[in-house]
Amino acid sequence: MAEQPPMKPTRDPRVTLDDLVEVLLNKGAVLHLDLIISVADIPLIGVNLRAAIAGMETMLEHGMMRQWDEHTRAWVEGSSARRGLDLRDGERHVAQMHGGHLLEEGVYTAWRPGTVFLTDQRLVVLRRDPREIMWQADLSAVRAVRPETERSAGGAPRTRVRLELDDDSTALLSAADPGALCDLLDRSLPGVLGQELRPGAAQQVLADGHLWYQEPRRDGPLWRGGTGKLTPGGLVWKSPLDARPALAVPADDILGVRQVAGRSPGGEGTVLEVRTQTLGVLALAATDPAHWLASFRETTEKTAPAEPADADAR
Repeated sequence: MAEQPPMKPTRDPRVTLDDLVEVLLNKGAVLHLDLIISVADIPLIGVNLRAAIAGMETMLEHGMMRQWDEHTRAWVEGSSARRGLDLRDGERHVAQMHGGHLLEEGVYTAWRPGTVFLTDQRLVVLRRDPREIMWQADLSAVRAVRPETERSAGGAPRTRVRLELDDDSTALLSAADPGALCDLLDRSLPGVLGQELRPGAAQQVLADGHLWYQEPRRDGPLWRGGTGKLTPGGLVWKSPLDARPALAVPADDILGVRQVAGRSPGGEGTVLEVRTQTLGVLALAATDPAHWLASFRETTEKTAPAEPADADAR
């Protein structure tokens, strides 16, 4: 076999830290390292390293760390009682995370923080001190669930979880990872959530892949790399560095989209402006803006007329 030429470092100014983390989480990397530390040309320390770095989902797909994962899940499931939630007879703990419930009583509204517990029978928001179940619902009474993105007091987007119940009431929950909570609810309620906007929803995917989002910040907007998914239900965008999606925009909230002049990490002319009812104008960028533009138009054609591409827009 012919000897391979040595690898040379390369530099791509469009690649961000988010891109690197996305590759590590989705594909992983294998490190083979042989290192010898010498002093005065005398070898003193040798290092032989073989390591695999990847997200847990990728590790499990390749048969790695399964025993550790099963042991950890079993420990979490068995520890729910001593963590504060009293289970019913035959009830099984599924997941828990920090979160809260929006109390809405007439004109009074207030977020009440606590812990969100999901079992195979119900969804509970529990406060431990003083101990109180602030909100709960049997899963059999949940009719629909969807993430909703809203602006926080500081202007940053925050994703909440909206639930509709059989008695025509609704509840709004916060969660440390609303996307994961929606996915777990979908598996607990098969067939109920298929038409709602949800990360991972079982519906037609119009566009899916790398997408930059210009996040508004106090010191100025910042382009962030991440993964976007566009379905007939709407748009979900998440950075690999975020615990939860930064954007979850239902299709009926999208008023229009157009391609505008401007530069992004994807290059010149790759910027899309998406007009929404609740979040204003969102700036996105893709290396294939024409595909995303056509997909957005397909998503919004039943809810709002699409705007023509405007390469000369100011």
